[in-house]
Amino acid sequence: MRTITLAIMLMLSIVATAQTTIKGTVLDDNDQPIPGANIKLQGSAVGTVTDFDGFFTLTVEQSPPFTIIVSSVGFEENSTVITSQSQEVTITLKEGTELDEVIISASRTPERIFESPVSVERFGIKEIKNTPAADFYDGLENLKGVDINTNSLTFKSINTRGFATFANTRFVQLVDGMDNTAPALNFVLGNLIGMTELDVNSVELLPGASSALYGANAFNGILFMTSKNPFDYQGISGYFKGGITSQDAAGDNEFYDYGVRVAHAFSDKFAAKANFSYLRGTDWFATSTVNVLNPGTDRSDPNYDGLNIYGDEVSTNIRGVGEILVDRGILPAGAENLLPDANVSRTGYNEEDLNAYNAESVKFDAAMHYRPFADDLEIIYHGKIGRGTTIYQGANRYSLRNFFLQQHKIEVKNNNFFIRGYITDESSGDSYDTRFTGININRSWKDDQTWFGEYAGTFVQATLAGQSPEDAHALARQVADTGRLIPGTPEFQQAFNTVTSDSDLTTGSKFQDATQLRHADVNYNFSHITSDFADIQVGGSFREYKLNSSGTIFTDFDGPIRYSEFGVYTQIQKKFADERAKVTGSIRYDKSELFDGNFSPRLSIGYTLGEERNHNVRASVQTGFRNPTTQDLYIGLNVGRAILVGSAEDNLDRDVRTFSDTEISGAGQAILGSDSVDIVGRSAYENSFSASSVREGNPVQSNAAPVEPEKVIAFELGYRGKVDRFVIDISGYFNQYSDFISTQNVLVPFYGEVGDGSLSLLALQNDDFEVYQAYTNSAADIKSLGATIGVNTTLPGDFDLGVNYTYAELDLDEERDPDFRTEFNTPEHKVKATFGHTNLFKNFGFNTSYRWSDAYFWEASFGDGDVPSFSVIDAQINYRIPKLKTTLKAGGTNIGGDEYFTAFGTGFIGSQYYIGISINNL
Repeated sequence: MRTITLAIMLMLSIVATAQTTIKGTVLDDNDQPIPGANIKLQGSAVGTVTDFDGFFTLTVEQSPPFTIIVSSVGFEENSTVITSQSQEVTITLKEGTELDEVIISASRTPERIFESPVSVERFGIKEIKNTPAADFYDGLENLKGVDINTNSLTFKSINTRGFATFANTRFVQLVDGMDNTAPALNFVLGNLIGMTELDVNSVELLPGASSALYGANAFNGILFMTSKNPFDYQGISGYFKGGITSQDAAGDNEFYDYGVRVAHAFSDKFAAKANFSYLRGTDWFATSTVNVLNPGTDRSDPNYDGLNIYGDEVSTNIRGVGEILVDRGILPAGAENLLPDANVSRTGYNEEDLNAYNAESVKFDAAMHYRPFADDLEIIYHGKIGRGTTIYQGANRYSLRNFFLQQHKIEVKNNNFFIRGYITDESSGDSYDTRFTGININRSWKDDQTWFGEYAGTFVQATLAGQSPEDAHALARQVADTGRLIPGTPEFQQAFNTVTSDSDLTTGSKFQDATQLRHADVNYNFSHITSDFADIQVGGSFREYKLNSSGTIFTDFDGPIRYSEFGVYTQIQKKFADERAKVTGSIRYDKSELFDGNFSPRLSIGYTLGEERNHNVRASVQTGFRNPTTQDLYIGLNVGRAILVGSAEDNLDRDVRTFSDTEISGAGQAILGSDSVDIVGRSAYENSFSASSVREGNPVQSNAAPVEPEKVIAFELGYRGKVDRFVIDISGYFNQYSDFISTQNVLVPFYGEVGDGSLSLLALQNDDFEVYQAYTNSAADIKSLGATIGVNTTLPGDFDLGVNYTYAELDLDEERDPDFRTEFNTPEHKVKATFGHTNLFKNFGFNTSYRWSDAYFWEASFGDGDVPSFSVIDAQINYRIPKLKTTLKAGGTNIGGDEYFTAFGTGFIGSQYYIGISINNL
């Protein structure tokens, strides 16, 4: 017993002797504390971070002497030798440059941004805190080469290198390794249901093709957001922002945004965190009354179709209506000749009558981290849920109300590998299509046949009474609209509620969707084994889609549609020539069950120059590919101006639509021998006219073929370096595309075979056809090129200045595909600048940003139009109260007040002013 007791006491004494506690403070060159600095025991995963005052406590089970490594983004790393137990140290970090920052995204392995083989942008904790934007996500717009298109107060779409719409399927966003794409919509909803800024550790952005490592759809670029690990960042932190948004159309409206983060390491093996944030405000009103069918005319046009007015898309040839009324004996014979041979549209409702414009975002996530051996092996469960209300502009304007997305991830990782699997599940909530809301509120009050009949009858009577055509049209509309539902009345609200809760687009406008995505990733880095030869890593992924819209978006009338894809890749990276040269080669193979497999190689070379190794040149050639989206393949949706039909082989015969006597002329009914006809989706691809050829008066068969994957070869040259006090980053690229995925409007005749020379042409003459939008590949020779240059420096007095310029150009051979819609949607020139000081005087800082965009032409399915050039100034001031671990901040965006827009059809972007407080935000 005595022996056992002595042994236990000896073990305890050894443990007690081995435990060392170090306390210290980390400061910058100006003796200001650095919060969030990383403190690591050299050669171990044991570590901690500094608090708001730059203070840290680190306990290790090791006796001195040993070394701790201290690092923070934007500062040069420092090491300190600990020589005694319970030692207190003060460590000063010298401010470095952005070239010293460590990134992971470019090669899936940690490396200095200076040595990255491709262009990369980084937005770290310092930039997040200093951004003058009201939200950190908006601050990404100041990065060079980045476009942010504003759809809504809460929905911003990021893009690089052109070809952008709000349905931006060429750009990927990963949040802690999870694709943040809504699987039915096929694009990222900005940060609507993404990450709260308290938990953001870093943001990295790779512009351009990245398929060699990240697979399909990493085509224009990829954005990585990583969160703070609860082992490293502990405690309770929170923020609150409040202010107003100001817009001519909407007036001044309050908004508020608050969040909280709680994290704790219960031991060196288990830690957990939880985040919550809530934002609410009023969206930018969209009030354009531009007549999309005949720009320059106003509502006096009988066939008026306003851009942000809905219901007036329903139109018909009024003389054809007169012919039907004559045939039925309602009008006397010959009366149809008093009617113009022209279309008349129903009266629509303004968007503000159909949308409350309340913007909302609710985000919650929680994670549990387990290190079974108290080392770098970590097991993580991470769950994220988000609910949002916003506006999305696609083929129509959609009110996404209580849209819900959840993700759940299990991951096992260490410094050399990771295995992760996650599921993304979305629910459309109470979302609806504003265009069909206007259409079907009209129809719920008075059906189209009755309304156009009353219009035609009144027009005839007015003409016989001697009135002019203009007066006859005005009287006809007045009579047909008598008793129309008026916004704000109980009757209108009842009709609105009925329509927006009905998912049948012939009578309602509700979106019904519960689509899922399942994804698994694996990666192993052999560099710890093969470093004497080269750094080698391999990996792969698997993804399965489950489309479940009950036939409201996709053609899944009889149950969910499933399909899958997988990919494998490898990368070899080798340094030589005294580690000045670095060659990186990657290749990936991807296979969708719907298409042939595809290889995506990448090769890059970098070389470091200068005696001090502060200049780096790089060259790369890489490939990207993009699989057709779920909608490209399986959509079956009438959006008013056209019927969208996906081109997957099993989709073409599933989309069947019946057109009745109100849509077929009397002559057409006689030819058909029926008052109705069924059209299948396959006809859009196999029996249709090119819409452009019909407009030009020379109808020819369309060349729309079922869609195939899209490919790009990207060439890039770049330079990063430091010249005296200036950090310079220059890059230029050239992209060459093949099988570019596009849409083509085609006209499907109700009778006849296209090319038969008679019946199908007669169908066009009688207006007996339907407009379809086919998903296909362009035969055009498409290239794009561009360049960016960024210069950052510290001016005398420690003022920070950054300026960057972006150039982008599309090179298109339109003759090969006159129907091709480029949707390049990118200004040729952009200039951005930032100016600020983190410590102008004790605890006080400020930052300003300026953006100028050249004018450009916006082309998308909702509408085409010019986007004028604009200039925007944002600014913020901040004051830190170290004793309270608190920062006060006040700022404004677009403080000049000149309203602008980034996409045709959206609301004008006004100004946003805010004050905020953050507490213990490391």
